[in-house]
Amino acid sequence: MIGKLTGRYAGEAGDGSILIDVGGVGYVVRVAQPPLVSSLPIEGAPISFYIHTAVREDAIDLYGFPSRDALSFFKTLMSVSGIGPKTALGIMSGGDIPSLRQAIARGDVTSLVKLYSIGKKNAERLVVELKDKILLSVRDNGTAFVGETTTIDDTSEILDALEALGYSASECRRAVLAIPASAITLQDRIAYTLKEMGNSRRV
Repeated sequence: MIGKLTGRYAGEAGDGSILIDVGGVGYVVRVAQPPLVSSLPIEGAPISFYIHTAVREDAIDLYGFPSRDALSFFKTLMSVSGIGPKTALGIMSGGDIPSLRQAIARGDVTSLVKLYSIGKKNAERLVVELKDKILLSVRDNGTAFVGETTTIDDTSEILDALEALGYSASECRRAVLAIPASAITLQDRIAYTLKEMGNSRRV
């Protein structure tokens, strides 16, 4: 079983995968998108990923993550019934891990469905099976969620408001995920997303 690969970036391999050249051997590794792809080095540059090896009857698939924490959260997602490695990677491609943890911990099924493209049943399973685990981990580590003073439940309100203005689901998703922790009130959060929408359409 492969736990980590350190070599040189050899380009994209298609279907959300990249090639890592280790001593002349090219390993095809599936990575989350867009957070990882946007930060990949130029071809030939050093690269290192923590690896989850998924063994099937007809294939061996490698899933790569830039940190132990990301790999650990990937495995946490897979511990939920009905969530396999491809689905877990797709969920993580929706945005940053702290925001995803926060949505699960607060039971925000609507945001999980709209922001992370998770089916409703899977979103409900994530909340039911992981909510208490995440809250317990946060309590034991003495940490707080990013932007914890905000009301995460207002995310669905913001999404509905933006969609009512005619913005596409993908545009709404990108804008909401980009809301900074400094945007405390609902009014601040809506104002920020509208500004982001305006900027993106002017580009």
